[in-house]
Amino acid sequence: MKKIYVFFAMILTFSLQACAQEQEKWVEDTHYKVISDQATEKPVVTEYFSFWCPHCYNFEPIVAQIKAKLDEGTEFKKVHVNFMRFTGPEVQDAATKAMLVGRTMGKEVEMNQAIFNYIHVQRQPITGLTELQSIFLANGVTNEEFNKMASSFGVNSQLKQNNKSLADYREHLSGVPNFIVNGKYQATFTRDMTMDDIVELIVWLSKQP
Repeated sequence: MKKIYVFFAMILTFSLQACAQEQEKWVEDTHYKVISDQATEKPVVTEYFSFWCPHCYNFEPIVAQIKAKLDEGTEFKKVHVNFMRFTGPEVQDAATKAMLVGRTMGKEVEMNQAIFNYIHVQRQPITGLTELQSIFLANGVTNEEFNKMASSFGVNSQLKQNNKSLADYREHLSGVPNFIVNGKYQATFTRDMTMDDIVELIVWLSKQP
């Protein structure tokens, strides 16, 4: 019995040490900022990004890792911004609508990657919904399906929600990609952080009250 007690005591000690080391690793105002007094009711990681941003394009593998490591019940949301200088806000809103069409159809990851590739790999310009429609067509979505979904009440309601979320946190968004966690924490990345560090930080923040 004494051996069992010692064994569990050692496990508890190691667990407490691990938690302490993790907490020491992530330092407020260095690795994250507190931007609100209150957190959301449920844990949620929100990525603010742009299809035109090369860093956002390169961040997609990291995003996939973050989503895979979040606790069950933690939501991951992507919010597309419209303040990048690569093109006008109307064109960027059209890309947001295309993202939401993909989301509504259950093809968000696939279609987001297709849009990223169109801009960063194929080096093709987007001037509005016409080019975005052609991207969907190349991925098996007919023009009729795309137009019906793009003009639907559901997608336009989601577009308003996307832009409201953007407006709510706009003062904190000097650039993208940007991660707001639980509506309370904003992740900040230092030069010495690896991809694994970034994933670990976001997941850790998602567990903070």
